[in-house]
Amino acid sequence: MRKTVLFAIGLLVLAVSAAQAQKLTGAGATFPYPIYSKWFSEYSAAHPGVEINYQSIGSGGGIRQATAGLVDFGATDGPMSDEQIAGSKIKLIHLPTVMGAVVPIFNVTGVTELKFSPDVLADIFLGKISTWNDPRIAKDNPGAKLPGESIIVAHRADGSGTTYIFSDYLSKVSKDWANGPGKGTALNWPKGVAGKGNEGVAGYVRQLPGSIGYVELIYALQNKISFGEVKNASGNWVKASIAGVTEAAASVKAIPADYRVSITNAPGPNAYPISSFTWLLVPVKSQDAAKGKVLKDFLNWMLNNGQNEVANLYYAPLPKSVVAKEQASINSLQ
Repeated sequence: MRKTVLFAIGLLVLAVSAAQAQKLTGAGATFPYPIYSKWFSEYSAAHPGVEINYQSIGSGGGIRQATAGLVDFGATDGPMSDEQIAGSKIKLIHLPTVMGAVVPIFNVTGVTELKFSPDVLADIFLGKISTWNDPRIAKDNPGAKLPGESIIVAHRADGSGTTYIFSDYLSKVSKDWANGPGKGTALNWPKGVAGKGNEGVAGYVRQLPGSIGYVELIYALQNKISFGEVKNASGNWVKASIAGVTEAAASVKAIPADYRVSITNAPGPNAYPISSFTWLLVPVKSQDAAKGKVLKDFLNWMLNNGQNEVANLYYAPLPKSVVAKEQASINSLQ
């Protein structure tokens, strides 16, 4: 009798463990990959049997896989378009996770500090400014010993939310950019070399003298690559920081119901102009109820525990007003 009871208890324990053991898959943005990697590892460690496998393939890939129902969640730095939402096989919700900064990184011989006004930055990437000692760059950087080396532009090869953020900013500050390459996750670049992921762009700039590119802040810091100050909408020179991103977000008085919002070129004396939210793309109703329960629990953990760690990786935590609004959205997931 005792053996029978113990056997039954053992089966119950195995059943409970099996129910708790879940493997979630996600794919998308490289912009938040450092913090996502940390979060997924810590959450799995605290929840035995739960594994979250995330592929850092770029926002374009994340949108494609999430809308096709190939992953349990996607990730993007550029919100989906109305057309993409309408064409999705799965009804998805954008859930903000952190905020971050995209920075202009450079490798200029003998120069470690540079300032970029908006029009100059746009014209560099348009190919209208082709050497580092161009008078317009020199005007913003009096006293800098600028070499005559040619400018090599490095941009993303893959569909990229970082590209979306950068091009969203350039479209706001330059009519030529808005009427040319425009805004999007994938662009017809006027010139340059293409790297895959933030890692690829950082790698090119680190290796190529005379190069300039754009990456999420932590990739510049981790790779020890110089990045410039940018003149903001208030006319002040600002270097990317957590405080600058937070001030940019504070300019939004009301977050829309679908959370799709741009905070580039935001007003504020210290607002960093190339700032953005980044989002997870989560099914409103999970195809697998058990996985949906785990995903919902992770999202709550992200808001209540994960936000405390983002500053260590140079991201800005979500505003309290966004957290409160998002908590209600998460609770409504099925």
